This record gives sequence, structure tokens and C-alpha cells, in this order.
Amino acid sequence: MSDTLHINLLSLPESPGVYRFYDKNGKILYVGKAKNIKKRVSSYFTKNKDSWKTSTLVKKIRQIEYIVTSTEADALLLENTLIKELQPKYNIQLKDDKTYPWICIKKERFPRVFTTRRVINDGSKYFGPYPSVKVVNTLLNLIRDIYPLRTCSLILSEENIKKKKFKVCLEYHLGNCKGPCEGFELEKTYKQYIENIQYILKGNLGEIIRLLKEEMGKLSDELKFEEAQRIKEKIETIKRYQSRSVVVSPNVREVDVITILQEEKKAFVNFLMIRKGSIVHGMTVEVAKKLNESDADIINFVLLEMRNQFESQAKEVLLEESLDVEMEGIRFFVPQRGEKKTLVDLSKRNVIAFRQEKIKRELLNKKKKKNNVIESLQKDLKLKVKPIHIECFDNSNLQGTNAVAACVVFKKGKPSKKDYRHFNIKTVVGPDDFASMEEVVYRRYSRLLKEEEDLPQLIVIDGGRGQLGAALKALERLKIEDKVAVIGIAKRLEEIFFPGDDIPLYLDKRSDSLKMIQHIRNEAHRFGIEHHRGKRSKNAINSVLDEIKGIGLSTKEKLFKKFKTIENIKKAEIKELEKFVGKSKAQLIHQFFIEN
Repeated sequence: MSDTLHINLLSLPESPGVYRFYDKNGKILYVGKAKNIKKRVSSYFTKNKDSWKTSTLVKKIRQIEYIVTSTEADALLLENTLIKELQPKYNIQLKDDKTYPWICIKKERFPRVFTTRRVINDGSKYFGPYPSVKVVNTLLNLIRDIYPLRTCSLILSEENIKKKKFKVCLEYHLGNCKGPCEGFELEKTYKQYIENIQYILKGNLGEIIRLLKEEMGKLSDELKFEEAQRIKEKIETIKRYQSRSVVVSPNVREVDVITILQEEKKAFVNFLMIRKGSIVHGMTVEVAKKLNESDADIINFVLLEMRNQFESQAKEVLLEESLDVEMEGIRFFVPQRGEKKTLVDLSKRNVIAFRQEKIKRELLNKKKKKNNVIESLQKDLKLKVKPIHIECFDNSNLQGTNAVAACVVFKKGKPSKKDYRHFNIKTVVGPDDFASMEEVVYRRYSRLLKEEEDLPQLIVIDGGRGQLGAALKALERLKIEDKVAVIGIAKRLEEIFFPGDDIPLYLDKRSDSLKMIQHIRNEAHRFGIEHHRGKRSKNAINSVLDEIKGIGLSTKEKLFKKFKTIENIKKAEIKELEKFVGKSKAQLIHQFFIEN
């Protein structure tokens, strides 16, 4: 399992709802329902799979999305809606363990209407999926009883028909087809059939039921009770199909819902589209704020985008609170109770869940990027092991004075500031960078060895061949030169030097490896300069204040802690000095700076 998918699982809510699986190309794989989304989705990734089909599905999953619902019953109904809307590639763990059938109206001249289990993006129109083959066959039989449709796969172009390439088949002689293959039926008439069929497939079954009842009555009058019973069963099947399930209530017919969650630099907005009591679309988006836009500004922007995208014609939009939002022909309403308030609460839960998932995903991406950089470093520097623990050394001195060195530590790609160390150069006289580097490297790792602490996998030396050679001498004295990889990086051309190799490595300026090395080197330089400046300031303060008789170390520390610099002490009023060092010492300090 990838790190991205792992954090995706950890960030799922423990709420009822519907989850969706997508493959690496962003194509929908599966839609399912759950009483507890996190538990249900996590169960797919256990070692013991229910079937080989489940294993196949899990191997393809690269992204997980979800919609939170109020109850498990709502999740079941929403699952059905989304399956019809999203047309997932396959649903393995459905309750009836069947692949849903569809009704296809083929994109062709004199279109065929038939059942299929495969949805192909060829311009044809697909209706479904349907809960069972029985419903599909009943619909198709009823359609064919009413409309004489062709069932052949002949290419009925005008040219082929004019050339009389085809002859009518048995279906024509049985009265099931009007013979468009020989030009016996007008294309205009056939198109009207298809328009009526689409109308029926979209849910208007009243006309079919009326015709069936007429036929059933006729059979009853003719005392054909068994045939009449079969027609009655067909009517009952169609009625069961006709009665649409709802997520909220059939009373909430056609509304849009929108809620918002604001942050300093961005906002999250959830949009729900309700039709005939069902949620037919649900989407949460992130908006990058350029200025300090209000809730009304952002909702105006997102709502217009969502309504255009989903072709919404709803005349009512539900909001969480009253906002200065206006759109022509639309009523904005803030429900206080009832089913509409439930919808607003549902939208808000989804936007909160999206934000939480976003935060966790960003943390994962940072972690993943650092892991990738570590792997890139190992590959580009040809290291034997991953450089999980990296240390970098930098020397600082100014005209041979206050020589110091710094060591910064990175673990798993992140600064480990508690492990940073400063070094005052003790054994080297004058500005000798090479000798200073050898001293601090030796001191650092002799101590780690003595305390039995872990050594780093990679040491980075800020400098070229000279500094690298000095560091290597220290490692050789400690007999650990074969246990730790060490490189030097020269600032001018960002050359990477290796021990015993006169030819430097030039990494791509845009590579993550070079950027990581530069970041570590710059951090060591910053940390070293910070210590060097502090030491210089302290020495400067000591050199001036030491000249004042009666001012000891404790007093100087108080002054420096409060005023920071000699200049600030010099400018301070005598009364202000008295507050920190007393009247007599304040007088000494004040008088000293007047005279000097």
C-alpha cells in the first residue's frame, strides 16, 4: 500500500456514508455504502480478502473519496443514486453480488435499444444501472410491444438503403420491425420512437402502465386469466421500479445546498444537488483566497460554477446562514428545522470532513516528498544505505577572530534542532579552516562513539577538496571512514566532492537531491553565523563594560539581557538604568558613557 493511500485510510471519518474507489487514472472503480466509512474501507486492505475479485479491486485502488450521510439508510439510498450517476467500472461487494445491467440506445441511424453490462464511451446513451435483469427485460419487452424497433446490426446508411443492399428479415414478417433496412420506415418516425423511449427510461412509466392495464382488462374479458396474471406481475414489477427511493424526503423536490468553511488563505465549499428527494451530485472544492473575500463573495463564485457544471435549474438554494447573495430567479433560504435543515447540516459535515482530510493529506505529501528526496540522494550519490540521518559542518571566523564551527542534524529529511551543536575552536591558532574542520569533526564523532550514539549515514562538509580532506583525516583517526559516507560541497559551482576522487559531481540544478544538500548546507551556515555573531557581540560588550570599575559579571548580564546592545545601554536614561542595576551602578554607567 502506498503512503498516500495509507494516510487516505487514516483520515477517513467514522461516520455513515458512501465511499468511492478510483484507479491511477482517476477512473471510478467502485461505489459502496457503510455504517462506518473508516472501518468498512479499511476492511478491504486486510490480508484475508473475501474473494479474488476483491483482491483485484484493491490492487487497482489509488484514491478514495466519500460523502458523509446522516444514517446508514441514507447511505444505502445515496449509493444507488451515485452508481447510476457515476457508472463505476465494477462493483464487487454488492449485496446481490451481480453486475448491474444497463439499457443502451446505440448511436447510429435507426438506433437499436438493447441491454448490456458494458458501458462504452462511444456517444451512445446508457440508462441505468438497473437492480436486476428482470426489470430490464420487462422494460425492453414493454418498449418493443409498443414500438417496432430493429434488432439487427446492419449499417443502415442512406447510401446502403438506396443501393438495396439489405433484405427484410423474419422480424419484419412477424411484425416486430417496420423494415427500415429496405426503406419501408421513415427516419423521422423512428426518431420519434426513440424520443418517447428515452422519456420512459427517465422515469415516466405512466403510459406503459396504462397500456398494460388495458391489455390486462382485455385478457380478463376473454377469460385468459393466466396471461392476465403475467401482465399484472409485469405492472407490479414496473411499479416497484417506478417508486424512487429518496435520501431526504419526496417533499424536498428540487433544491441546491451550499455551505462554506473559511480559513486565512483559503476556503472550502460543499455543494449538494437535490432532485426528487435524492442527492444526485455532491462536491467539495477548495478556493484559494487572493484578498479577504467574504463568505458571500466565495459562495457567489462557487455556486455559479457548480450550477453551470451540473446544469442546475433549481429555484431554491439552501444556506447555513443569511448572506448577501443574489442570483436572478433564485430564492436563498436558511432553514431552521426539518428536512431542509438536515440537508444543510449534511453539507456542513462534508465540508468539515474534506478539510480534515486535506490537512492529513498535506502532512502525508510532505512526508512522502522527504522520503522521495532521501531515495534520490541515495541514488544520485550512490550511497549504500538511505541517508536517514545527515549531519553538516560549517566553519565561521572573521579576520581570524572568534573562530567557531556549527554542526546541524537532519533526520528523515527534517531538521533535528535539539541535536544541533556549536563548537568553539580550541586547538587551532589563526584562520586555518582545514585544521578547524578536522578538530570539530574529530570532537563530534569521538564523543558519539564514547557515548555509544548512532553515527549518521551521510556527512556533508561545507567546502571543497581541502575541507573534505581535513574531515576525512578526523574520521580515519577514529577508524570510522568506512562506516560513514562523507561529501563536500563547494559554493561557487555547487560541486560535489567525494573522497579519493578528483572529478567532482555536478547534480542537475533543479534536482531534489541538490536542493536538499543546499538546504542542509545553508542551515549549517545560518546556525554557525548566528553563534559567531553572538560571540562577537558578547566579546564587544565585555570589552567596553569591563572598563567600568564597580560593574561585575552579574550586572553586565542584566544590562545585556534588557538592552541587547552597547548602543542601547549608552542611549538609556539614568532612571531606566536604575530600575535594573540600582542607583549607584546606574550613575557609574551613565557617567562612563558621558566621558567616553
